[in-house]
Amino acid sequence: MAAIVVSSSVFVTCFRSIRGYNDGAMKRAAIFLVLLCAGVVCAQQPDIEVVKFSWSKERIGWERDPFGGPIENFDEVRARQRNEKRIEDAKRGNSAEIDKIRREAKADAANIEAKHQDSPSRYAFVYKATIKNAGSKAIKSIDWDYVFLDRGTENEVGRQQFTSEEKISPGKTKELVVTITKPPTKTISLTALTDNERGTLDGRVIVVRIDYADGTSWQRP
Repeated sequence: MAAIVVSSSVFVTCFRSIRGYNDGAMKRAAIFLVLLCAGVVCAQQPDIEVVKFSWSKERIGWERDPFGGPIENFDEVRARQRNEKRIEDAKRGNSAEIDKIRREAKADAANIEAKHQDSPSRYAFVYKATIKNAGSKAIKSIDWDYVFLDRGTENEVGRQQFTSEEKISPGKTKELVVTITKPPTKTISLTALTDNERGTLDGRVIVVRIDYADGTSWQRP
């Protein structure tokens, strides 16, 4: 069921309209308003603060050293382990073919390395927003948009929409982090790292919706 946004003026109007009615009418009106508020989304500005936000572009598919070798896939791991076992078995058995096995293993490793060198690099995009709950109710989840603006014109050129299911207790601060393969704008490369990509963009974070632990919600008008 769609949520209903009700401002305080609605309640005032309702009670003014029933002024002069008897107590029974007042009670019925009060019950009606309570039932109406069961799915209400508060229209007042929430006590929440976007402390800071940022985005970054990170290389993926690599080991801890970003300039080291690539992570092996399942077939490559299996081939390497098979060659290591062959070498160990040859050592234990004093096999005369140990040198041949080592050459074959070295050739397999060289082929894997060459294949990865020919593959383009891939990048993921990390979007972060640090949120402070300055209100009195615990937050259960937040819908937030990371909006990108052209630095010269201030026109919107990109928008990422996220839902973060993070509990934020009253008075507490939490960093929301989302990692996806979608870039901020269509002009950001997926396979290359360009130094001036940030130079043309400004950004801001907009909180769109808040779901509280007590079952109530706030929705941006």
